[in-house]
Amino acid sequence: MSKNKKNSVLIVDDENSNIIALTYILSPEYTVYAVKNGQSAIKAAEKHLPDVVLLDIIMPEMDGYAVLAALKDSEKTQHIPVIFITGLSNVDNEEKGLSLGASDYISKPFSSAIVKLRIQNQIKIINQMRAIEYLSMMDQLTGIANRRNFDQRLNAEWGRAARDKNSISIMMIDVDKFKIYNDTYGHQQGDVVLQTVAGVLTHTLKRTADFAARWGGEEFAILLPMTDIDGALAIAELIRVNVENIIIPCNDGTATYVTVSIGVNAQIPTQNDSIDDFIFKADAALYTAKGMGRNRVCCM
Repeated sequence: MSKNKKNSVLIVDDENSNIIALTYILSPEYTVYAVKNGQSAIKAAEKHLPDVVLLDIIMPEMDGYAVLAALKDSEKTQHIPVIFITGLSNVDNEEKGLSLGASDYISKPFSSAIVKLRIQNQIKIINQMRAIEYLSMMDQLTGIANRRNFDQRLNAEWGRAARDKNSISIMMIDVDKFKIYNDTYGHQQGDVVLQTVAGVLTHTLKRTADFAARWGGEEFAILLPMTDIDGALAIAELIRVNVENIIIPCNDGTATYVTVSIGVNAQIPTQNDSIDDFIFKADAALYTAKGMGRNRVCCM
């Protein structure tokens, strides 16, 4: 989550007075959404994806238990923590809510201090989970996406390209003679090379939809949605030139250089096409580029 963006809370209660009171308590710290019934709650949760839902149990037509069950049944909303607001003091009611997946309870009449603390606890947990998820999707050495992240993005963009009948392009990029460079200048300097190449990739790509990742070792991958082979080849050549021209200094003041070989593939996916084949063709083009002398771009 952006540092400038507030966490958000969805209040679900059929009593105006409760909505007003809770909004007053929470709005200085959070973005607050409020609805008065179960069906509206489900729609609002799917639309706004709040960080926490404050949910009244006793409501007409659709009670809080039914709303909670619906939220947990939806892939979009199942991970949103739900805190029940209730005047019920029966242990069985609390047990029922927890068994359905409620994260906590706030009893009516509610205290503003308790409301704030219960919300803060859930927000803290969810922000920590997001931080862990973010780190698990990034390559720690280069600071760009890792392969797991790339695979997820590729699956999403592949499906979108198939639906919209748009071309999608992929590049496989390998740092030429990286083992020799490592053996000559040391692994620490090799890490600098990988960080430098990653920086070139991210600075060369101009569209927010374009996606660079470290594939593994000295290999990188780039995904270019809505890009045909000519567009992809132009960007690949720009990357090749930018890497070739960059100076990579060593600690002793020595200026070093590296080059990259790039394999490119593009297609408009159909139902019979596979992502594995899409990647394989780019990889084959990469090996062709290396076999032809390296520091070049090849396509299928």
